[in-house]
Amino acid sequence: MVVTQGRESQFDFYWQQQGEWVEEPNQRRGGESGVQRLNDASGQLLYAKRQIGHTYRSLLHPFGRPTVLRELDALHSFEQLGVRVPRIVYCGAQRDEEHQWRALLVSEALDGFVDMETWYANGAREAYAAVLHERMLKDLAENLARMHHGHWQHGCLYGKHVFIKVSGEGEQATAEVALLDLEKCRRRISRQRAALNDLGQLRRHSSLNDTEWQTLLYFYQTAFGSAVKGLE
Repeated sequence: MVVTQGRESQFDFYWQQQGEWVEEPNQRRGGESGVQRLNDASGQLLYAKRQIGHTYRSLLHPFGRPTVLRELDALHSFEQLGVRVPRIVYCGAQRDEEHQWRALLVSEALDGFVDMETWYANGAREAYAAVLHERMLKDLAENLARMHHGHWQHGCLYGKHVFIKVSGEGEQATAEVALLDLEKCRRRISRQRAALNDLGQLRRHSSLNDTEWQTLLYFYQTAFGSAVKGLE
């Protein structure tokens, strides 16, 4: 992961880049945050989360800190835990002349991945054999279990933040899962509470049917090492 925080020349370079908005700026947390699609000099597709005054407060940061820096902390930790996430190209935050935060998080596109909701809406249930669906759910379950074993709670685990990539064909096809949008991630003392919150969100905010949910839960509890009460 290549990251530079606050180096002025790089910050200004990425701040001045403009591209298509894939997530229009939202007004919240005392500022705004949105995501643009960019291309680097080599043609590599990038995504830039751009924020102005978009902060969170905590005991360590009572006066506010850009949420992309919290997301960066989670991305570093997830990589160490073996949870698949986008590769970060640059992250930085600066205060402008009015002492308002400006912040950037630039990441590589997940080549070949599509979000779970689009995957199912495009006919994945009909296009792929049941064994491929099981492989996808197993990979998702194992990534979530590793995250929760590290005491991390995603905090916004919706189907649109779970991305899937299918490689190969027929019986040899495999599925990989990656997690996005980690700015609400936080550490929890209880791994069970982190799991209950995230899996409850995913159950409510994804298009998994009952059979798929039970399969995911089986693989998750096998990987997690115990049952998560309240999700059966």
